[in-house]
Amino acid sequence: MPLSLNTLPRVLLSAIAAFAITAAALLTLRAGDPPTVERPSFSSLPSQPRPGASTDERIAAYQAIVKARPRTAAGYSLLAGAYTQKVRETGDAGFYTRAQGIIERGLSLRPTDPGLLTERGALALSRHDFRAGLRDGRAVTASDPTLRRPYGVLVDALVELGRYEEAGRALQHMVDLGPGLAAYARVSYFRELNGDIAGAREALDLAASAGGASAENVAYVQTLLGNLEFGDGRLAQARRAYRQALARFPGYVPARVGLARVDNARGRSGAAILRLRSAVAVLPLPEFLTALGDAELAAGRTEAARRDYAVVRAQQRLLAAGGVNTDVELATFEADHGSPARAVDLARGAWRSAPSVRSADALGWALASAGRPREGLRWARRSLRLGSRDAMFLYHAGMIARAADRPDLARRWLSAALARNARFSPLYAPRAARALRALS
Repeated sequence: MPLSLNTLPRVLLSAIAAFAITAAALLTLRAGDPPTVERPSFSSLPSQPRPGASTDERIAAYQAIVKARPRTAAGYSLLAGAYTQKVRETGDAGFYTRAQGIIERGLSLRPTDPGLLTERGALALSRHDFRAGLRDGRAVTASDPTLRRPYGVLVDALVELGRYEEAGRALQHMVDLGPGLAAYARVSYFRELNGDIAGAREALDLAASAGGASAENVAYVQTLLGNLEFGDGRLAQARRAYRQALARFPGYVPARVGLARVDNARGRSGAAILRLRSAVAVLPLPEFLTALGDAELAAGRTEAARRDYAVVRAQQRLLAAGGVNTDVELATFEADHGSPARAVDLARGAWRSAPSVRSADALGWALASAGRPREGLRWARRSLRLGSRDAMFLYHAGMIARAADRPDLARRWLSAALARNARFSPLYAPRAARALRALS
């Protein structure tokens, strides 16, 4: 009997998070999927990397394949995928440019190759060009609905474009083709978006058990599990999951950031700041730099926080130069720490290009920060329409409702933001608690 979205092990549906980068990051999860391209067989290709090879070793091996077999599409798609994986590990968006170049070279030889089209779609999603990713995902799955990995591109594009029912159907088909780490991770995200935290945790347990093609993939899943545990205020369990991620992939920065969140929740702000500083020295992604700035600001280190926030803007510019659209993230950042008017412009652009619950949250918060909470309230409602229990969505909605003179909604949403973990943020959880007390 095929696995169903509504049965168990509740393998699927029941849906940035909000693990910050969310669905696009899932695209590089290989999870042992069979090759998308069957000609020639991968076993016949030269210089195959050893099992457990590092990403750098895989890149070198795939470069050798491209050099030795310059008319073989498989080598180009493997190399492009390895370049995209390198971005996940280093934060260097320049590898996106390399991936794009190698995909274009491959497609000039085989314009309809499913492996290359899948990699192009994955690259588009990594850059937050969700419509382009959707086009490639649809093209490949329509031409061969038996291939698993293209469904990852299709599902992620549909989720980020707010087409949740269609995404659910595509995700079910992906699982029916053969569940694995990549499918289970998407199941977890889809459940979390719909407020099914227990189901999301269950799917991540299955993802971790399934294993992946690289140690980083499994560390990523363990970190997502830690994030879910942290969201529920289960600090010991969260710490254990982050430690397991680090054991699998030593130095893994998202897990180190997770441990810093646990430190903050336990009142150890100094230790948290030290962890975050060491993390951003290795991988200075805007979300991690923002977390550092928020921790500094909550600890009363205003000047240090300002410096951190300035670096956020610099990193956003670098990502933009690499072709990454960060309008949603930057809109929220500007609403909190910069220009509310610019935040509104960015958030409106994000909604036009990707009308998801994430962009609705960003637009509502930007409008409220710009002094237009009644307009913002409409968007806050949209951000919660799936039943999300994400603390930041609920915090934004509650504060918007308070400013819009809707104390009933403000109490409901702020209470929900604090219910799972009363220390979800060193900066915003105390603000939520103060606002809730004032409403009593």
